[in-house]
Amino acid sequence: MTSAPHSGRPLRLAVLLSGSGRTLDNLLERIRDGRLAASVEVVVASRPDVRGVRIAEAAGLPVRVVSPRGRPLDAWSAEVFAACRDARADLVVMAGWMSIVTPVLLDAFPDRVINLHPSLLPSFPGLDAIGQALDWGVQMTGVTVHIAEEAVDGGPPILQE
Repeated sequence: MTSAPHSGRPLRLAVLLSGSGRTLDNLLERIRDGRLAASVEVVVASRPDVRGVRIAEAAGLPVRVVSPRGRPLDAWSAEVFAACRDARADLVVMAGWMSIVTPVLLDAFPDRVINLHPSLLPSFPGLDAIGQALDWGVQMTGVTVHIAEEAVDGGPPILQE
């Protein structure tokens, strides 16, 4: 089991990504400038060929590529969990992670797996939230940070802006 964060020390983050790494880049910038008391202990990528992996490597971060292709969901989830556990993560941040997480990870990090989604959930869950919002002609949209559940963009919001 992973220990809960201790006050007075930076949060140890495991960042899960599947794409460009924009959120990872923003997290790293906020860590560098002191706005976020955290350290990225591991980046877990679902694909080896994405920009997010290159960002992590350029920052000197450990990267684990855990591809779901052709694997049973439980085995893949167990490997993602192992990467987060081995990094002794306090918090798991889904930053453009394009997969549903399973109880293997959620139960190991209760209420400590968060997702960032580019809409004001529950509006526009899933892929291309911004495109969905534009297609609907909404006048205002935003972003949601929420505790992850075993559903696409499900879970209670922590922050919406």
